[in-house]
Amino acid sequence: MKKLLLAGAVALGSLAFSVAAMAADWTPPGPIKMLIAFKAGGGTDTQARLIAEELEKRHGWKIQPEQLTGKGGAVLAAAMKDMPNDGSVIGIFVTETLGYNMIAGKNQAYEQSDFTPITTTASFQMGIVALTSKGWKTWDDVLATAKGGETLRFGAMLPKLADIAYLVGKHYGIDWNIVSVKGGKGVMNGLNAGDLDIGWGAGVQSKAVKAGDMVNLVSGLSKRLTVSPDAPTLEELGIDLNADGYFMFAAPAGLPDNARETLANAISEIVEDESTKAHEILTKGFGGVVVINGDDLDAVLAKDLENSKALLKAASE
Repeated sequence: MKKLLLAGAVALGSLAFSVAAMAADWTPPGPIKMLIAFKAGGGTDTQARLIAEELEKRHGWKIQPEQLTGKGGAVLAAAMKDMPNDGSVIGIFVTETLGYNMIAGKNQAYEQSDFTPITTTASFQMGIVALTSKGWKTWDDVLATAKGGETLRFGAMLPKLADIAYLVGKHYGIDWNIVSVKGGKGVMNGLNAGDLDIGWGAGVQSKAVKAGDMVNLVSGLSKRLTVSPDAPTLEELGIDLNADGYFMFAAPAGLPDNARETLANAISEIVEDESTKAHEILTKGFGGVVVINGDDLDAVLAKDLENSKALLKAASE
């Protein structure tokens, strides 16, 4: 499990005390609306609702989960930016909602500055995956098939991933048939039905990989996958790309510092507590808990936006 702490929060006892005291002064002004950018019943929706239940149990707050899906979190973000910034509204989406998904559309409806990031809960487990029945054990096996004349169907559930797939193919001189599908389950269904040969999985493939039914051939992250440590990263293959990203909570811009700190601490404590169901689902389905908040999270978002601009430029050339 990885955890990034606010600078100095552990080393300086007096600072930790003052931060804790400040955070303790804040309580929600009423029920908290928790907007969820993912469809009901999915892994991220379940994660959010388990966190909501535990927040109510531990703090006595009233949490009202509500689905607001579409366009990779952009629908939620466009709506939430104009909602109250007193802590009564928070949302869960992914970091690329404030990066690639924000700038890729023709009509940009919001800016990073419209939000106060609170905390992440987990990272993507993004890999290029295939059925083991294909007989491919390594990425070189896939390349040999493609270069042998077979046009491989590459499933991507997000435009960002389609762009990365295109650039990976360009690197090798391969013209994939890139197929857009709905969500990670769409990729899994396409692979199982034989409609896709390879595709992106953001963690939904982990159970099938552990069972031996699927194989992660490449890590789409800047590090190797927890479930498939033998799969090389794109960067290790000489391709300067990655699909790093995190599941995160945020609020409208202007959230008071003590509210941000209280909410970040409350959510982080829940997901890091091994006794909670939220921790369990993040460990089993998301590759483990990853908590980033404060200035560290601000830096992650700024870097992601920079990388997204570079990706869009490269994909358009």
